Amino acid sequence: MGVVAVLGTVFGSMAALFVLIVIGAVMLGGSKSSDTSTPIANPTYEASEEPTRRSDGDPEPAPTRTRDQEPTQRPTEDEEPDTTVTPPAKVTLNTSLKNNTMYRAGTLPRLNCRAGNANIYNHGQLKALILKTGRCMDRAWQPILEKQGIRFSPPGYAIAAKRGRGACGDYPSAGSMVPYYCPRNNTIYASTSAMARGNGNARGYGQIINWHGGIISMMAHEYGHHVQNITGLMDSWWRSTLDSTSQSGKLALSRRLELQATCFGGMWMRSVAASYPVNTSNRSRLYWFYGQVGDYPGWPRDHGTPANNNRWFRQGWEKSKTYQCNTWLAPSSTVS
Repeated sequence: MGVVAVLGTVFGSMAALFVLIVIGAVMLGGSKSSDTSTPIANPTYEASEEPTRRSDGDPEPAPTRTRDQEPTQRPTEDEEPDTTVTPPAKVTLNTSLKNNTMYRAGTLPRLNCRAGNANIYNHGQLKALILKTGRCMDRAWQPILEKQGIRFSPPGYAIAAKRGRGACGDYPSAGSMVPYYCPRNNTIYASTSAMARGNGNARGYGQIINWHGGIISMMAHEYGHHVQNITGLMDSWWRSTLDSTSQSGKLALSRRLELQATCFGGMWMRSVAASYPVNTSNRSRLYWFYGQVGDYPGWPRDHGTPANNNRWFRQGWEKSKTYQCNTWLAPSSTVS
């Protein structure tokens, strides 16, 4: 799925919306400018294990998954093995949008993940940085998800210098520069030249912020879609999209999905801030950057306004807990 944000004319193409539709179908089968954005308005909810009531009074359905947990005790060499067969314990996972099990996962661990001085205009260097930080994302997300009984698996990567054909379509799409996550094969696809230099009339991230942290934060967004996939959030989003009877309703669901991935990306950037490093100046640059990306008048409103992209990236950074990225309970004004 496409990265949550687009720059200026990037969403001038219909590519992002097209990729969104394709992904749903396969699931069934450099600026130094000061930060001028308004302060974040944090959602006013707290994590809850109780089902959320809808306006019609019925509780939100709570799709569940179960997974087997292997016994952890093994006999020592001096002990006789116990021949009693004990069925493996079951962990019931809530895969709903509003009360997903992953919201109990808490904060990502602080990791040592140094970026170095990679040049975003050099394919080999940028690709190596993407793969390296991707492994850091695995190290961050795996323990907190597995602690909740969620089976973890890392995403794959297909990083091209120019363009390629992925399981969910071409990357980049014509007139676009955005990478995308494909749930069909759990793979993140990206073109280094498109992200850095743009594609056609679509400006690249590197033309907005020439520091590599901008592109890596966008890759953290795509990784956020992988988190949504393995936790059941993406399945639940697609079922809700199919149930929606209006185009505006489908777009509203898309924005909540995308802004949540941006929030997850903000959480990860915070987790590596000390070692990456993301100092105070670069944090301000990231905040400013996310105030420049998003939906613009005249184009599909499927990723959220620049103001709300900024809002949710900052939410992930400043609150840094999974339940604080629950866009499905947030006021509509914060996900417009």
